[in-house]
Amino acid sequence: MSLYSHIRSQIRMAVCLAAWLAAQVSFAADAPRQQAQAQLLDQAEFLCDNCFFGPNNYHYCFAADNQILIGYQTTRVLNYTDKSKNYLTKVRPRWAAWTAPGQTVPISYDAKHIWVSRADITPKRNFWGQVKAFGIWATRGDNKQVRLTRSSMRDIFTNDRCRGADGAKAN
Repeated sequence: MSLYSHIRSQIRMAVCLAAWLAAQVSFAADAPRQQAQAQLLDQAEFLCDNCFFGPNNYHYCFAADNQILIGYQTTRVLNYTDKSKNYLTKVRPRWAAWTAPGQTVPISYDAKHIWVSRADITPKRNFWGQVKAFGIWATRGDNKQVRLTRSSMRDIFTNDRCRGADGAKAN
C-alpha cells in the first residue's frame, strides 16, 4: 500500500509541476513594443468586388527608426457592386480600413505587429447614436488601436524605399 501512495504522490507532483510550467508560459509578458513617430510612405489596397464576407486587404509602408515597416490589415466586406463600400462598417466600425490622419503618425511595433491609432470613430450624440455606441462598446468594436500584421510583401508599392526594404526581418 505504501508503494501505491508513493507513486500517487509522484504523479501529483508531476501534474502540479506541469501546471505551474504551463501557467508560466501562458501568462508570460509580451515583448515590449517600441514607440516611434512614423512617416507613411505608401499604401496599397486589394479590394473585393461583389463580396459576401470576402476580404479587403490594405497594405501600408512606414518609415520609422531608420527602417522600413510594412504591415497589412484584412477587413471583412459585404458589398454588391461598388467595391469602395463596406456595409458591415455600420454594424462594426473597426472593420473599416485605417486611414492615416496625416503624413506622420505615432505607431508602436514589435516583431509581428504594428499598432496605429484610429481617430475616425466618433460617436453620435443623439439617442440612437448612444444606443449604437453602447452596442459597439459591448462588442468591443470601439477599439482605438488598429493592429497591422507585419509583412515582407514589398512588390506592391510604388515608392522606391518601400520596394527596396529588407523583407527578411518581418515575419
